[in-house]
Amino acid sequence: MKCLETVRFNPIKYSLFIITVLGAGNLIFAMPAFATEERTPGISNLVSEPMEANYTKAIEGRTANILKALALSDTNQVARVHDIIMAQWRALRAWHDANDAKLKQAVKAGDSNAVAQIRTSLKSLHDRFVSELSANLAPSQVDTVKDRMTYNKAEVTYNAYCQIVPNLTETEKAAILVLLKQAREEAMDCGSADEKSAVFKKYKGKINNYLNAQGHNVSKAYKEWGEKQKLKAGENSAPAPAR
Repeated sequence: MKCLETVRFNPIKYSLFIITVLGAGNLIFAMPAFATEERTPGISNLVSEPMEANYTKAIEGRTANILKALALSDTNQVARVHDIIMAQWRALRAWHDANDAKLKQAVKAGDSNAVAQIRTSLKSLHDRFVSELSANLAPSQVDTVKDRMTYNKAEVTYNAYCQIVPNLTETEKAAILVLLKQAREEAMDCGSADEKSAVFKKYKGKINNYLNAQGHNVSKAYKEWGEKQKLKAGENSAPAPAR
């Protein structure tokens, strides 16, 4: 992932990438507009076969988008990867249906052992999925699957930091990328778009703290960047001078 050298304001482009500040120096990048996944009711909540058919159609669409990004030429490989991803969508839904309420209760009760046990079962599901992908795809292709499952938020956010925070060193860029990849690993197991966004928000807080400790002022950098975009927006919307 490379930093973009310039930032040109485009209202349509930036409608997909809205930035706001919540709290002291906590830089938050909103979910892109195309990320419209919602938690689909589990089997226990389904009341009709058409609802299940709609769910299947939805995850088939997500899987098709991932396969399109992979651009695989081997039809047998396509079939294998398709089945692996489809199975993971269903496994994640089943896991969240069975465990979300228990996890919430354990967290509320402060039962760290129960929380750890529940989350361990999700990690096992995650590790099995990655292992199956790795048996059929190259490492870069596995990354593509992970990125598509998380709306490319790791790359988008990395490029945003590079655009907004001036004078980042290569070491700092590498540290940002490490944290965003950790966020991606966690977010790809979430049950909804909002939960995935919350994971990245948590890691952005860590990144902001890290950059501030390195001598940057993330909140100030965001403010200055936002002001520049407003000026560019005004220039782009200004009427042409009279001839």
